[in-house]
Amino acid sequence: MPSQKEIRARISSTISTQQITKAMKLVSATKLRKASEAIVRMRPYAEKLQGIMGNLQESTEDARLAAFFEAREPKKLAIFVVTSDRGLCGAFNANVVKTTRNLLQGEYAEAYKNGGVTLFCIGKKGAESLRRYGIEVNTDYVSLAIDINAEKTFAAIDGVLQRFLVGEFDHVSVVYNKFKNAATQILVNETLLPIQPSTQTAGQSNSEYLFEPGKIEILQDLIPRSVKTLFYRQILDSLASEHGARMVAMDKATDNAGELLRSLRLEYNQARQAAITREISEIVGGVAALEG
Repeated sequence: MPSQKEIRARISSTISTQQITKAMKLVSATKLRKASEAIVRMRPYAEKLQGIMGNLQESTEDARLAAFFEAREPKKLAIFVVTSDRGLCGAFNANVVKTTRNLLQGEYAEAYKNGGVTLFCIGKKGAESLRRYGIEVNTDYVSLAIDINAEKTFAAIDGVLQRFLVGEFDHVSVVYNKFKNAATQILVNETLLPIQPSTQTAGQSNSEYLFEPGKIEILQDLIPRSVKTLFYRQILDSLASEHGARMVAMDKATDNAGELLRSLRLEYNQARQAAITREISEIVGGVAALEG
C-alpha cells in the first residue's frame, strides 16, 4: 500500500487537475455559446443560397458558369480536412482523421493510388495525425483554425475554386464535424464542388428569378460567393463542434477527477487507520514486554 505522503501528493495533484478541467469546461462553454450563435445565424443564409445555386444549374448557358456545375470523373480530388488546432476535445480530431483515411482506402483509393488526391489540412491536429500515418498533406491553410473569419476563409477557398475551374481538380469536398448540439457532432464528407442540384426547393422553376442588370453579370459574382459562403459555414460548424466536444470532454474529466479523489481519500483513510493500528500494536507489545 502506498504511504500517506504519496497518497497526499496524488490527492493534491488530482485537485489541481480537476480545477484546470473545470476552468477549461467553463471557457469552452462560453466559446460554444458564441460559436453556436454564429452558425445558427449563418445556416439559413447559406442553405438558401445553396438552394438557389442548385436551381440555377440548367440556366447557366455561359460556359464559364456551367463549369461550376460540371460533374466529372473524380480522378483529381481536393479534400479539406478540418480539425482543431488544440487537443483535449475527446475523439473530435481522431474521428475526422479516421474518416479521411477510410476515404483514401475506400471510395478514393484509386485516385489516391495514382497520386490524384490533395489533402488540405485546416488545424494542426489533423495534419500531425495524418503525417504519422505516412500520408502527405498540404498545410497552406493549416493556420485557418486559429482565427476564423470570413475574409481569411474566402481567400483560402478562392485558390482551390480557380484550380477547379481550370481542371486541376475534378472534385472538391470537406471532411468536418457538423454541429448539432453541444453533445452531438455529425461527421460528414460534404461535396463543395461541383455545385450539387438542389433538393430543398424541388419543383421550383428557374423562371421565378429575375436578374438585374443581367443574369451573366450577377451569376459571375453570385456563384463563387455561394461556394465561399458554404465553405465558411462548414468551418463555423466545425468550430462550434470543437467547443462542444471540448466542453463535454472536460466535463467528463472533471467528473472522473472527482471519482478518483473519493477513491484516493478512502485509500488515505485506510492507510492512516492502518498506521494508527500498527502504532497501537507496537505500544501494547512494548508494554507487555516491559511487564514480562
